[in-house]
Amino acid sequence: MNLTQSPASIHEIGAKIEAGQRINFEEATELLEKADLFDLGRMAHSVRLKKHPEPYVTYVVDRNINYSNICVCGCRFCAFFKAPDQDGGFILTREELGQKIQETIDLGGTQILMQGGHHPDLRLEFYEDMLRFIKDNYKIHIHAFSPPEIVHFSGIENISIKEVIERLMKAGLDSIPGGGAEILVDEVRSKIAPRKCPAGQWLEVMETAHNLGLRTTATMMFGHIETQADRLQHLFALREVQDRTGGFTAFIPWTFQPDHTNIPDARKVTSVEYLRMLAVSRLVLDNFDNLQVSWVTMGPKISQLALYFGGNDFGSTMIEENVVKAAGISFRLSEDQIHRLITKAGFKPMRRLMDYSYAEKDD
Repeated sequence: MNLTQSPASIHEIGAKIEAGQRINFEEATELLEKADLFDLGRMAHSVRLKKHPEPYVTYVVDRNINYSNICVCGCRFCAFFKAPDQDGGFILTREELGQKIQETIDLGGTQILMQGGHHPDLRLEFYEDMLRFIKDNYKIHIHAFSPPEIVHFSGIENISIKEVIERLMKAGLDSIPGGGAEILVDEVRSKIAPRKCPAGQWLEVMETAHNLGLRTTATMMFGHIETQADRLQHLFALREVQDRTGGFTAFIPWTFQPDHTNIPDARKVTSVEYLRMLAVSRLVLDNFDNLQVSWVTMGPKISQLALYFGGNDFGSTMIEENVVKAAGISFRLSEDQIHRLITKAGFKPMRRLMDYSYAEKDD
């Protein structure tokens, strides 16, 4: 803690939060940079309890399916993609896709999270056919195609973002994940992902989807080349869209994993930094109901602690996960393990659907 900072300033901000008032950028900066860690946790947990007074921590049973790893973006932070002419590239066959979905259903899964690279040769019809194949053969929620993918499809077809989303919805798309946000500051994006859509287009996809009736999530990948001010700018951009649409179901901040990427000298985010960022996210995003902890990158123990720093959702069982794994992180948790972790943290586990309604387990 910076001893030159007047405790009264942090106290005043805390009193404002306790009164249910919205904090501004300068106040968020004070909290992120100077507040005591445990004061931050107390404030964030208090807000979480006001939104969710029941003792539940939710989670979802699903699978991350990457339909292809072939991508022209070449993002510096990604260890998963393959260039179009590089060995190791794949596109899932319908048989492979169907097998993964059936395994998910057999394990009690209610949804699939489906994303892929920016393939230069696949047209929008390919993705529409893939959605129809899934809906014709399986009863499962399709949470798919992050905003950069939507923008890529728009460019390939030379049609509007709105038309792309409408066509995908007609084919069976149920919701859109918040991937590809990284940091919603163009100065940062131009350095780590210069071929990926700018921040304004990412936000446009989400607002368009919300206005068409699709719910979405939002993410932030932090701990690479961005500043703390960039992280806060990201949060405030999300808050503005949510004010207009109310379409985001949850916010999921997770830490960059530098191994095997093209930013190998990035310093790994510490657990304390993660908890501070999580807590401030809860305090800034006063119009988001749900905040997901990241056991995939932080591990199970820190994720338990994160439930007292603003988190109310334990994320997914992730029957399959490939992107973070490619960066050398491979925490795995079964549904029973998630139950035990939530219970030992002092809460009751509750299975949910994408929209955060409760899903009763079929025993």
